[in-house]
Amino acid sequence: MKSLKLFIQLTRPIYILSAALLYILGAGVAHYLSGQINWTSFFLGLAWVILILLSFQYLNEYFYQEVIYGNATWKHTPFSGGSGAIGRDGLPRPVALWLGLTSLAITASLTVLIIQNLEVNLSVIMLIGLVVLGELLFALPPLRLATSGYGELFMSIIMVGLIPALAYQLQGHDFHRLLLMSVFPLTTLYLGMLLAFEFPDYAADIKQGKKPIIVRIGWQRGMLLHNLLILGSFFILGLAFIFGLPLSIGWPVIFVLPVGIFQIWMMIRIADGAKPNWNLLVLVALSTFGLTTYLMTFAFWTH
Repeated sequence: MKSLKLFIQLTRPIYILSAALLYILGAGVAHYLSGQINWTSFFLGLAWVILILLSFQYLNEYFYQEVIYGNATWKHTPFSGGSGAIGRDGLPRPVALWLGLTSLAITASLTVLIIQNLEVNLSVIMLIGLVVLGELLFALPPLRLATSGYGELFMSIIMVGLIPALAYQLQGHDFHRLLLMSVFPLTTLYLGMLLAFEFPDYAADIKQGKKPIIVRIGWQRGMLLHNLLILGSFFILGLAFIFGLPLSIGWPVIFVLPVGIFQIWMMIRIADGAKPNWNLLVLVALSTFGLTTYLMTFAFWTH
C-alpha cells in the first residue's frame, strides 16, 4: 500500500491530469470546427502525451535526487523540486530511472505507430519534436531548465501551448486562430498557478540553494507577477471576444472570475502581512486554472 502511494506521488497526477485536460481541449477545438473527431488519432495522441510526460517526470526525479545526494543541505519541500517519493524512506532511486527509460521506450514505439498509421502532416512531426526537445531541455542534464528558474515558463509553453496544438493537428485541420485565442490566456493562468505553488517553499528554497523562478525574482516581484498573470488571463480572454472567440465558448469562464479575484486577494493579504494559508492558496490556484480549462473544454465539445 505504501509503495502504491509513493508511486502515485512520484507520478504527480495533478500535472498528468492537467495535460490530459489540455489535450482534450485541443481536440475539442477541432471538434467544434468540424463537428467530428478521429478517435484513433485522439487516443493514440493522448497516450503519447501521457507517456512522454511520465517519461521525463521520472527522469527529472532521478536527476533531482542526484543533486540532493550531492548536497546534504537539500531537503524535500512539498511544492517545489522533487516529489519526495524517492529517498531513504521512499522508493529506491533507480526505480525512477527504469520507469523513465521504460516509458520512453514505449513512447518511441508509439511515435512510430502514429507516423506510420495516421496521415500526419509536417506540423504534427514538428510538434512532436518540439515537445520531446522541450522535455529534454527541461528534465535532463546539462541544461536542466527545471532547476534554472526558467523551467516554469518552459513547462507552461509545453503544457498549454504545444499539447493542445498537437491534439488539434492530429485531427488533420489547418491552423485556426480559435486555437490560439483559447490557449494563450490559459498559458498565463498556468504560469500564475505554478508561481502560487512555489510560494509555500520560498524560505526553504532559499536556505537550500534552490532557484525556482520565485527565488530568482524575489517574493515581492513574484506576488506582483502572480497577480498580473491572473488578471492578464481574464483580460486576454476578454480581448479574444473582440477578435472572434464565440460567446458560447468563453462566457462560462465568467463564473471562474470570482475565484481568480479571490486568489489575487489572498496574495495581496499575504503581502500585507496576514498569516498565509498556503494549502488554501494552492487549492484556489489549481481551481482557477482547472475550472477555466474545464469550462472552455466542455463548451467546445458541446457546441
